[in-house]
Amino acid sequence: MTTAKKGFPENFLWGGATAANQLEGAFDKDGKGLSTADMIAHVPKEKRTGGHAMEISSSRIEEILSGKIEERFPKRFGIDFYHRFKEDIALFAEMGFKVFRLSIHWARIFPNGYDQEPNEAGLKFYDEVFDELLKYGIEPLVTLSHYETPLGLTQKYNGWAGREVIQHYVRYAETVFNRYKNKVKYWLTFNEINVMLFSPYTGGGILIDKVDNQLQTTYQALHHQFVASAMVTKLAHEIIPGSQVGCMLARMETYPATCNPVDVRLAQHENQINLFFTDMHARGKYPNYMGRYFEENNVVIHKEPGDDEILLNNTVDFISFSYYMSVTKSASADLEETTGNLTGGVKNPYLEASDWGWEIDPIGLRITLNNFWDRYQKPLFIVENGLGAYDKVEEDGSIHDSYRVDYLKKHIEQMKEAIKDGVDLIGFTAWGPIDLVSMSTSEMSKRYGFIYVDLDDEGNGTLERSKKDSFDWYKNVIASNGEQL
Repeated sequence: MTTAKKGFPENFLWGGATAANQLEGAFDKDGKGLSTADMIAHVPKEKRTGGHAMEISSSRIEEILSGKIEERFPKRFGIDFYHRFKEDIALFAEMGFKVFRLSIHWARIFPNGYDQEPNEAGLKFYDEVFDELLKYGIEPLVTLSHYETPLGLTQKYNGWAGREVIQHYVRYAETVFNRYKNKVKYWLTFNEINVMLFSPYTGGGILIDKVDNQLQTTYQALHHQFVASAMVTKLAHEIIPGSQVGCMLARMETYPATCNPVDVRLAQHENQINLFFTDMHARGKYPNYMGRYFEENNVVIHKEPGDDEILLNNTVDFISFSYYMSVTKSASADLEETTGNLTGGVKNPYLEASDWGWEIDPIGLRITLNNFWDRYQKPLFIVENGLGAYDKVEEDGSIHDSYRVDYLKKHIEQMKEAIKDGVDLIGFTAWGPIDLVSMSTSEMSKRYGFIYVDLDDEGNGTLERSKKDSFDWYKNVIASNGEQL
């Protein structure tokens, strides 16, 4: 008889997650090249037409580079982690982090993406960051590509639309694997790889004004990323004995709005399209249901000899994902639509929403974990989850973010329930343990952190760090291994 698990395992990896383009800054220091993220301007709310990162045209890129556009590009400056990483890591260590998820800025290592030799100053920076983490006993969890495609690859190949980018990505991965093989065990190949469906520029550095068929180009580019991911998974296992390589999906569990079979089938289809990406990474082959989808949408995947074997023989060791919301779909046009969820859908009357309209669904996380485990039987890692909200600094400098504590508490409770269900969950990294520039809106006022950063949407502030109430709460969660919430 199997004994049910009671709580989080002793070696559970608690920590926080970030991305280089949202916190490092120093966009033009020490030989770093420009990335696609450096071209994203801050758009004030009153001028914003959509919640997600905008697609950018080739002409706009030229105007930005020529200096004709006078706008703020917050991801170029981040929160200056580049110069303050020791201070920030000390705060993470004070919270008791077991793991810290960060990304390597590809253009800091290969400024154009297609360079033959790496930038030593960039390599040295991450040496120092990893050494600082290891000094405190914090495991680095490193994302190789987190919406940071070198701009040079966009200009030369239209990003991942060009198969040539595979070889440059593999060279980059091989370089950092060899450099950090004694410092980094856990790796992710691509962040939220499915986001390319919503934003080809964000996910793949693709300028859609340069393609004839966006859907065809997007899925072809994704094929290139799947092959590249499998190739570097193989490399990591060869170069770093004992390394663990994972994929990363923006998971949005989709519910039918009613028990009408039409709605149920619609939700099933949406879940298939979302889980296609983990099917590719964990099973190593195109699932049957995508054959019909491709045929009906005139998508033809062009493969090179050996692609199928590479995919099949180099599946990931674990599955990681972000979870912020669930989605509800209906075939009816009569139901009210949501305004905040990234993939649309109708309002779920049983859920509340965040300040940005993202529907809050802790039980959906338990459902997601169970569905992943039942489907793949591979270890799971929640590498993004958190609440973006407005924070108020009191006169004495304190920040009472009980709403953030409540959000995380309810999600961690459901993680524990999933573990009791038998799910193999190995870690949790809360998104944005320190306030950083928002990916989707390039603003600072959408804050996730346990640590407040004095910086506003217009780039004003001291960059001083201070603790919110949630800092001590999360510290206690980690110290008690999730028992005291």
